Amino acid sequence: MPVIANMGKVNGIVISGAPAVSDAHVLISTPLDISVSDTAVSTVDVTLGIDSLYDVYEFHCIGIHPSGGSLPNFEFQVGTAAESGWNRNITSTYFQAQTNHTADGAGNYAALGYSSGEHQKNSDQAFQKIAHGMGDENNDSASVILKLYAPSSSTYVKHFTSVAQMNHHNNSSYSGNTYCSGYINTNVPITRIRFQFGVGNIDAGKISMYGVAKS
Repeated sequence: MPVIANMGKVNGIVISGAPAVSDAHVLISTPLDISVSDTAVSTVDVTLGIDSLYDVYEFHCIGIHPSGGSLPNFEFQVGTAAESGWNRNITSTYFQAQTNHTADGAGNYAALGYSSGEHQKNSDQAFQKIAHGMGDENNDSASVILKLYAPSSSTYVKHFTSVAQMNHHNNSSYSGNTYCSGYINTNVPITRIRFQFGVGNIDAGKISMYGVAKS
């Protein structure tokens, strides 16, 4: 059962008459938890636990480290119970902020802009990039939170948002912060999701799936 968070007291301040609300993140599963000493994996598939119990599902991808590919892009696609592939129509937007630091502690580069090469049109049916152009050195990694909204709806398209932080591929002194959002153009319930790098394998990292309890 979802945990009920008592909002009658917040940061030591008692709120008279405040109702209890259901606002807990419930850990459902940890489909990936490997280190560089373990065997790398090419894909991570979540095929259980995405259902109507929660309206929002969050995937926390922590310290995702690539191997075996140049300029790897961390990405996802979804599927329904009635299919075996990973080719749903996605329409999305994508933008990023970048900056760096130099030896004296200052920076000499900064950019903020829309990334047209990373968004999708409805007909593309490709894996959606959520952390692109990251570094592939030994100390490089990305961390991402992907949110999937109402995946079990049989009425509406399925919305998603993601935010990622990574070491940029130029070198580890570059910081890349990316934002992606869009919708999966189907009213059929989504029950599966796959994570992968566009090239190479997942060498290390942890992916946890949470359900956000209904209020």
